[in-house]
Amino acid sequence: MSPQLLFQLHLVLGYVAWLLCFGTYVWPKLRSMAPFDAQRAIATLHSFRFFGLAFLLPGVVGAQLPASFAAFAAYGDFATGLLAMLALLTARIRPLFWSLVVAFNVIGMVDLLLDYYHATAVDLPAHSGELGALYAIPIIYVPVLAITHVAAFYLMLRPRFKRLRVVAAVSQDISNV
Repeated sequence: MSPQLLFQLHLVLGYVAWLLCFGTYVWPKLRSMAPFDAQRAIATLHSFRFFGLAFLLPGVVGAQLPASFAAFAAYGDFATGLLAMLALLTARIRPLFWSLVVAFNVIGMVDLLLDYYHATAVDLPAHSGELGALYAIPIIYVPVLAITHVAAFYLMLRPRFKRLRVVAAVSQDISNV
C-alpha cells in the first residue's frame, strides 16, 4: 500500500472511529450539560493545541516536511490553544468567556480548514513520513478537534434552533384553529 493511500485511509478511519466514540459517549453527555459546562469541556480539550508548535521542532518532524504547511499548522494551533485557555481562565466573567469561546472555535475551525487546504496544496500524504512523531496529530487528534468544533457551534446555536421550533409549532397550532 502506498504511503499516500495509507495516510488517507488512516485519516478517514480516524474520523470514523472518533464519530463512533463521540456519538456514543461524548455527544449525549455534552447535550445534557448546561451550555456553559459543555463549552468549558470543549475548551479544555482545545487548550492542548499549543502542542501544534511541535511542527516547528527539527528532529520531531522531518526536514522535508513542507515549511508552509508546518508553520501555518503550528501557529494556528497555538492561537487556538491560547484562546481556549483564556476562555477557561475567564470562566467567571461570562461575557468575556463566551466571546473567547466563539473566538477559539472560529479560529480553530478556520485553522483546520486551511490546514487541509495547505496539506492538499503540498501533497502532504506523499510527505506523511516527514511528520515523524507528529503523524498521530492529523490522524487521531485533528478529527476529534474538528468534530468538537462542529459540536460547539451546534451547542451555541441550539437555543436559537429550539426557539425556531417553538415558533413554528405555535404558528402551526394557530393556523389549525
